[in-house]
Amino acid sequence: MNDLEIDRLRGPILRSVSRSFYLSLRVLPGPLRDPLSLAYLLARATDTIADTPEAPGKLRTEALRNLARGIQGDTPIETAAVIRNSFVPLQSNQAERALIDTLPAILEWLELLDDRDRCEVREVLKIINKGQMLDLERFGTGTGIQSLSTGADLDQYTYLVAGCVGEFWTRLCFAHIRNCCDWAESEMLVLGGQYGKGLQLINILRDVGSDLKAGRCYLPADELHSLGLTPGEILAKPARVESIVRHWHEKAKSGMMAGLDYACAINQRRVRFATVLPALIGARTLSLMREAGTNVFERTVKVPRAGVRKIMSSAALSFASRSSLRRLFARLQQV
Repeated sequence: MNDLEIDRLRGPILRSVSRSFYLSLRVLPGPLRDPLSLAYLLARATDTIADTPEAPGKLRTEALRNLARGIQGDTPIETAAVIRNSFVPLQSNQAERALIDTLPAILEWLELLDDRDRCEVREVLKIINKGQMLDLERFGTGTGIQSLSTGADLDQYTYLVAGCVGEFWTRLCFAHIRNCCDWAESEMLVLGGQYGKGLQLINILRDVGSDLKAGRCYLPADELHSLGLTPGEILAKPARVESIVRHWHEKAKSGMMAGLDYACAINQRRVRFATVLPALIGARTLSLMREAGTNVFERTVKVPRAGVRKIMSSAALSFASRSSLRRLFARLQQV
């Protein structure tokens, strides 16, 4: 693998499958950018495999298991080529098609990382892949709308697919940046986990309608049952689940506030800017969802690209000062 191939992976390929995370990754210092970019590509590729509706659940489960083993170095790189050949023709989204097509190259890039970073990438992917496998077991083979059972299940899921990423980001920052933070690594690991879980909750809440139509319900069944509802009744009676949505909305908001505190504890402004962007965009997304009310069950709420650019400009013009970021965060929550 040469530098041009790596540049394509962390440039056009990464940009095409990441609407907002790419904005953070591209401003990070090189020692952080490569392992974080690579981990994102692997997580997005395994997620694409798991979510390919054209493939039977059994085939997706087998492919995800084999790819997860390939990431850990337990199977030859040719395994990725077999998965690529099976799943590329099934991708209707061109960006995801290109991503799956580069699977062997992504695994080659993983082998080029230094030992410490490669171990970190493999460890976080092991956790993410566990969450993806649980998701397939819950939703991949059932009929009708399947639901998570309890709030503890939802909390576990958000940790497995996103909270662990906040911890991964933290470990890399402490490994690669001198005088990284004002807080101890143990404290930042906790905040990072809360931040990641909050970001995943936002994804779940904004996609609740489309997930239900696809047969997935992340709102806990026991909470629905306490209101006399089943997952299949949510779309017909969205106002009935307002209290449940509000509860998890507040959890997501707490995660964004943890993310703000996390970013403000980082001493290097460039890394602080990259770290805080998801929290700022998340705060604005939560505000838009609050305005949308029950309409979130009919459409996915997103911050428009112009809004994302405005948030980035505001943060950049303030030179990512701690006080300015806190004021910007407060405004975005209220808009």
